[in-house]
Amino acid sequence: MEKQNRTVVTEFILKSITDRPELQAPLFGLLLVICLISAVGNLSIIILTNTDSRLQTPMYFFLRHLAVTDLCYSTSVGPKITKYNPLSTSFILFITCEIFLLSSMSYDRYVAICKPLLYTVIMPQRVCWALVAIPYVYSIFVSSLYPFVDTTPFHHFFCDCIPLISLLCSNTHESATFGLISSLLIILVSYILILTAVLRMNSAEGRRKAFSTCGSHLTGVIVFYGTLIFMYVQPKSSHSFDTDKVAFIFYTLIIPMLNPLIYSLRNKDV
Repeated sequence: MEKQNRTVVTEFILKSITDRPELQAPLFGLLLVICLISAVGNLSIIILTNTDSRLQTPMYFFLRHLAVTDLCYSTSVGPKITKYNPLSTSFILFITCEIFLLSSMSYDRYVAICKPLLYTVIMPQRVCWALVAIPYVYSIFVSSLYPFVDTTPFHHFFCDCIPLISLLCSNTHESATFGLISSLLIILVSYILILTAVLRMNSAEGRRKAFSTCGSHLTGVIVFYGTLIFMYVQPKSSHSFDTDKVAFIFYTLIIPMLNPLIYSLRNKDV
């Protein structure tokens, strides 16, 4: 087997979000406001679901950890990172964690709607912790597994996870594809079973409660995965850096800001 000499990269050269000096100050102010709103919203969800005794259920347990992930992810994107340090890998860690947390939340919705009488039996505290621990452990594993070896400049204004793994020395296409497809498959199967159960309900009130339970999560999934699919499923030839910047900002800053609103506006308890 032919051996290759490889030099591990210790720095990334990031591009600016804009080359126009007159736009840098307004964009900084706008992104700062978005980050602050996101931080306040997600911190409020974390504190509320921790302190309110009515919210000590598996559904809010997963929501709390989603808020933690959104808070960490949005605050990590703000600073421009030019050196490869532990914070650089956090981009891979948090996005992978959010993908699988959404899968865990879809399974929780499935149990709540399709097996309501067995909900507390199927979803005890230890199962909830396991469904949260698996995304954390897998994300840490993925983010720390491979060194970077590509010496070309990084053509993004922050270390986004999908472009970042293209610089890894090993072929990680399979692991990235596995993570995205497996999590999406869990969500699709869960919602197919939920839809089947809802269509069998005779009570209009039962259907309304079922859609109310799933509505916020389904909205979050559509927005999040829709952005990812727009970014990474379309052919590379149709990509442009200016178009990608809008999508990058949307799913790294806007979605973490919107999630607290999505999950609270449709919920009378929050």
